[in-house]
Amino acid sequence: MSRTTIGIVINGVTGRMGYRQHLVRSLLAIREQGGLPLRDGSRLWPELLLVGRNETKLREIADRHGLTGWSTDLATSLARPDMHIYFDAQVTSEREKSLRSAIEAGKHIYTEKPTAEDLSGAVDLARRADAAGLKHGVVQDKLFLPGLRKLDRLVKGGFFGRVLSIRGEFGYWVFEGDWQPGQRPSWNYRVADGGGITCDMFPHWHYVLEQIFGRVTAVTAHITTHIDQRWDEEGAPYRATADDAAYGIFEIEGGIVAQINSSWAVRVYRDELVEFQVDGTHGSAVAGLRNCRIQHRATTPKPVWNPDLPSTEDFRAQWQLVPDNDEFDNGFKAQWELFLRHVVEDTPYTWDLWAGARGVQLAELGVQAAREGRRIEIPELDR
Repeated sequence: MSRTTIGIVINGVTGRMGYRQHLVRSLLAIREQGGLPLRDGSRLWPELLLVGRNETKLREIADRHGLTGWSTDLATSLARPDMHIYFDAQVTSEREKSLRSAIEAGKHIYTEKPTAEDLSGAVDLARRADAAGLKHGVVQDKLFLPGLRKLDRLVKGGFFGRVLSIRGEFGYWVFEGDWQPGQRPSWNYRVADGGGITCDMFPHWHYVLEQIFGRVTAVTAHITTHIDQRWDEEGAPYRATADDAAYGIFEIEGGIVAQINSSWAVRVYRDELVEFQVDGTHGSAVAGLRNCRIQHRATTPKPVWNPDLPSTEDFRAQWQLVPDNDEFDNGFKAQWELFLRHVVEDTPYTWDLWAGARGVQLAELGVQAAREGRRIEIPELDR
């Protein structure tokens, strides 16, 4: 069986997401299965070049996985003709300029989100990539996870009838860092470093809502910093200037209303770290990242509100678990494979830099809506 090599520059592999999800569970996993099968019967082999600022960490990661390609020089890496794709998983504040350099170097673009710190930058990247004739994609991993794939299947199958509303809950308690180390890096809580839960999570909610239910047409939001002092990785206290909670209302074409709460200052009392309840005229569903439960209108009970008596109904037991009916691979890996096929075989691909720009737009308008205390309609982007 023949093998084709495709060179990939991976910037940001020393970070948690870049290392665990993109390097180990995606690209190295593709190599471990012998490469990606293509339509012509050959296999596509990712040749990896790790890029970052910390030479010690890069060398250690490369040695750990038997890789020889690594560099602290992005410009030199992008100049290599055997590198075809540039992937970015850096901190948000460093991403836009690196993506622009990769586009100028003629590399296809695959990147984490948000693609830029503001809408003008995100749109500029998309236009530049289009003008250069490059393939481009943005990570939208949650769409490829089992729970949301089941939810999407329910929508496409007409299970809900007319969808009325969506209620989302996301988050967990991120320790402040004084008496227990925090689970997220300290830059997440500093505006100057591109931190903030709104710019982090609203792009996620945008692609989930857009891809499964329809175009998001308006936003109302309340954004706040609940915990204003935290301790960094060295144990030094610092002022948390970025928002750690965002409460959004999103209007979707067709009259659907979505309410999604995002917080790093909430303790979990649900089955998964994120859950979406979707209610429709014919049925309802509760989907997390792994599981999805449903209740059809024919099996919906008729509760009676009586605060003077204890409730005797086990409401959770009245829902049915949606079967897998398929084998679900790692969501990041699944999207990587689709993007690689898009580059090599020109297969259709919708999760591009324009989709990323719409996510940045929602975050930006969400911040504006919160600041001005009003509902803001979302215009379609001009390409």
